[in-house]
Amino acid sequence: MDEQKKIEHQIELATRAAALVKDETTGHRFRSFADELKRKLRRMMGRGQVRARAYELWEQAGRPAGQDLEFWFEAERQIEEEREARRGSGAS
Repeated sequence: MDEQKKIEHQIELATRAAALVKDETTGHRFRSFADELKRKLRRMMGRGQVRARAYELWEQAGRPAGQDLEFWFEAERQIEEEREARRGSGAS
């Protein structure tokens, strides 16, 4: 099972457990755990998007050596710019 699937499964289990337990403190802990896993999953997926964009930019530039960070930072900037544009237009 890959890391993303494992985290998705853990989120599902924690969410189910939170709904089933009667103790509010325990339910809150399960919900908090599920929320933290969701944040971790978003970060993982974000890194994958940046990695793919950086690779695409690197290929478009002719695969130059020694510019890894420049392509990574440019990919991050572009993706963040796209997110901001979506937020500004009301899309999620």
